[in-house]
Amino acid sequence: MKEKKMEKLNYDTLDTGNGSPIKMWTQGVPVEESAKQQLANTARMPFIYKHIAVMPDVHLGKGSTIGSVIPTLGAIIPAAVGVDIGCGMMAAKTTLNANDLPDNLGPLRSAIERAIPHGMSPKTRSHRGRDEGSWNTPPAPVDAAWAQLKDEFDVICQKTPKLSKTNNYRHLGTLGGGNHFIEVCLDETGAVWFMLHSGSRGVGNAIGSHFIELAKKDMRTHFINLPDDDLAYLEEGTTHYQDYVEAVGWAQRFARTNREVMMHNLIAAVRTIITKPFETHVEAVNCHHNYVQRERHFGKDVLITRKGAVSARPGELGIIPGSMGAKSFIVRGKGNEESFNSCSHGAGRTMSRNEAKRRFNADDHARATSGVECRKDASVVDEIPMAYKDIDAVMHAQRDLVEVVHTLKQVVCVKG
Repeated sequence: MKEKKMEKLNYDTLDTGNGSPIKMWTQGVPVEESAKQQLANTARMPFIYKHIAVMPDVHLGKGSTIGSVIPTLGAIIPAAVGVDIGCGMMAAKTTLNANDLPDNLGPLRSAIERAIPHGMSPKTRSHRGRDEGSWNTPPAPVDAAWAQLKDEFDVICQKTPKLSKTNNYRHLGTLGGGNHFIEVCLDETGAVWFMLHSGSRGVGNAIGSHFIELAKKDMRTHFINLPDDDLAYLEEGTTHYQDYVEAVGWAQRFARTNREVMMHNLIAAVRTIITKPFETHVEAVNCHHNYVQRERHFGKDVLITRKGAVSARPGELGIIPGSMGAKSFIVRGKGNEESFNSCSHGAGRTMSRNEAKRRFNADDHARATSGVECRKDASVVDEIPMAYKDIDAVMHAQRDLVEVVHTLKQVVCVKG
């Protein structure tokens, strides 16, 4: 009996005092004390269901830790979902192989950068006012995709008019900045994959920020004291709750569509450089890792907030990226109920962006990304691989959550 029990317990527990239990799949992976305290604060919320599940890429976030799965009954914490609503990954396997790629990958990266607006510069952050000559593909996929989103967005804007003035249509099909990226990768057999990481962009940020502030106002109105103001919540049955559920659901659909539009334009860009006919979506995954949805666990319908975590139901495919210069993984879920059928969303940062810029320079970054066609300048040093946890240790810690289906190594990386 004892051996069987030990096999099941591939997680550690965190003592929260009078809070709900916390189960952590972090064995062999360091966890900062500030993140542990933040987890303990979240566990003290009275509507947590069963326990909080913590992924091996866990690190300090706003309100709640990134890399946590928060099940709730009767309430949602908007800051736990965050402002990058629906952020996630998309990957598509092609019929190309390594030998089909050009020896010089620079023109391929340039073609992708021209095809998909990225970063925060005025020239590349939206469709309107763009330099038409800098695009490889027309905006038709954007217009068709927006037509599927517009009517529901108009209804949301009737309730929250200021959202109509956000970057919504303008940001559809754009990458953004920070750790968002587009990659061309090779798997263990040499097959070429396209992979990208982005979310709901400006409109999702506006939705998240608006409802975080509404939740804080509700707490002040009802004199509710919290261990952290960013744990402010919306109670089920209230108007604010219902409006948030509607808006966050739409933002998550926007994010998924955004990735699909970018993948369309990425493929079109690659075809301008690689003239050999090829097929895509031989295998394809499109998954969120910052989102909330209703699911059934332990016999009850609950709200599951995954803040930097991926759904890993039995047989479900997901994506766990490493960092620039590191491996990424296509995984299949094992359906571990104790983790609420979840796994990590990446490697997880070990230091802040400012700390990475303080410790490392452009030469360090160039060495760390040797063999990858990507930017090597000082402005992307905060994304240096050494700012992230060891992806192999992260994967080992969650070996009872997922199995690896494909191991990918990037050869081209476009950073926002």
